Amino acid sequence: MKKELYQMHADMCKVFSNCVRLEILNLLREGELTVSKLVDKSGLTQVNISQHLSIMKSKGMVTSKRKGLNIYYKLSNPKIIKAFDIIREVLSERLTENKKLLGK
Repeated sequence: MKKELYQMHADMCKVFSNCVRLEILNLLREGELTVSKLVDKSGLTQVNISQHLSIMKSKGMVTSKRKGLNIYYKLSNPKIIKAFDIIREVLSERLTENKKLLGK
């Protein structure tokens, strides 16, 4: 059980380790979006978005459902954004500290 949880944790961190996937996660905080909406909002290609969504879906980070011709993606759990935000806060604090040390 513990090993399985560590593996799931590592898989989630792999999703967080890619800047495109982080951007997609941030866009999905607004709610369900189609691939075409994600393309419009990010400026990334449809192929790129689809590849990353596939990875995120396989890791259990997003879910999808078809409505007519469109497939809508959303976060599988709202707590994912809490984890995302905590990591960004830590990094922002570190960046501020680094700037102070460098006198910027």
